Amino acid sequence: MVVRIELTDDETDRVFHALAAATRRDIVRRTIEGELSVSTLARDYDMSFAAVQKHVAVLEAAGLIIKRAEGRERLVRADPTMIARARALLGHYEDMWRGRIDRLDALLAGPRGSGPAIPHSETDQSTTQQPTTQQFTTRGE
Repeated sequence: MVVRIELTDDETDRVFHALAAATRRDIVRRTIEGELSVSTLARDYDMSFAAVQKHVAVLEAAGLIIKRAEGRERLVRADPTMIARARALLGHYEDMWRGRIDRLDALLAGPRGSGPAIPHSETDQSTTQQPTTQQFTTRGE
């Protein structure tokens, strides 16, 4: 069995659209803890049963929850696979930004007193100033 890790653009859009609403995030949180009926979920929200069903449908379309029928009840549980895939995407973005911050830190920490090179034209040297080391220090330095 092959398990895809990366989300497609459409899957990413559906997942983050679904997680944009506080009620849907709460439903995911509650169904991670265990399977619940839609009726049980609806009792805790100040909205109609139909509104909760719509939230569940958005989460199901995004693949964040799995709904199944048991008799007359509809039971809902979180899908840990899709949650892990979304988390992996966020982890990728975090790694990318940490790399950028690390490169910026290295650039700013260059040889003491030299600061980063800022290109300027030779004809306009009177108005262009090189940054001083003090301009790049942070509080506490």
